Amino acid sequence: MVEGALRESAPGLEVETRIISTRGDSQTTEPIDRRAGRKGLFTGEIERALAAGEIDVAVHSAKDLPSELTAGLELAAVLPRALVDDVLITKDGGAITGMIGTGSVRRQHQLRWKFPVVQVVGLRGNVPTRIRKFIESDWQGIVLARAGLERLGYDVATGSLDCDGKRVCAEVLSRFDFLPAGGQGIIGLEVRTGDENVGAILRAISHAETFRCLEAEREFLRLLQGDCGSPVGVLATISGMTMTMRAQVFEPPRVEPVMARMEGDPAAPKKLARDLWEAINGQGN
Repeated sequence: MVEGALRESAPGLEVETRIISTRGDSQTTEPIDRRAGRKGLFTGEIERALAAGEIDVAVHSAKDLPSELTAGLELAAVLPRALVDDVLITKDGGAITGMIGTGSVRRQHQLRWKFPVVQVVGLRGNVPTRIRKFIESDWQGIVLARAGLERLGYDVATGSLDCDGKRVCAEVLSRFDFLPAGGQGIIGLEVRTGDENVGAILRAISHAETFRCLEAEREFLRLLQGDCGSPVGVLATISGMTMTMRAQVFEPPRVEPVMARMEGDPAAPKKLARDLWEAINGQGN
């Protein structure tokens, strides 16, 4: 997607794609239950190659980026955001009463909140791997990001998917209850700080509205890190001249999340993020 956008923006540009395997790609069996354990899991090796000058642009799923980037690197651009919903994939489409697999601690807490009778099990690997594990298991379902499924060609809107020759049911979960992770559905492009040549090329393909929303979500997560290790959902959207932010913070052993909603100026995303953080913080205290 990035290569296509670059070639369309600058037809004469020479683009080479380099695949870099990360720790998150290779360690598909170990659970990731704490934020500290996830930091840099899917980005560290790519960032090191960028800092060393081995590549010019690091392409990330924005939700995998730590809220504070590695020194000497900066986020230069983003592609337009995909749909942010989570999708529940089940074998029968019936009432949710069995085992549900997910690799996200946020989703684990959301599932326990909305479906108290389910048993949540850990699940790692890329999307095809997760689907394959699900089909081979006795689990009732798994939860995946809609953006990832649709980028791989699955048509979620039909309500069912053909996975390895087996038909399964797909239900788009309520965005109000299953608030996405910060940055979900966004492709982020990272560069070396001060690399104006590459930065200028990337800014030409950047989606301004998505960039502002990501700024707000990342600032909210940054503010939370100092005093909150809980699973978090946060989403910023822009309609006209208004940015709306919603947040959902789980604080075990409490099952229900602390929630807040704020509106503000899209031109001041970090201020709105702080206002939202203060609202959440006030409820938590």
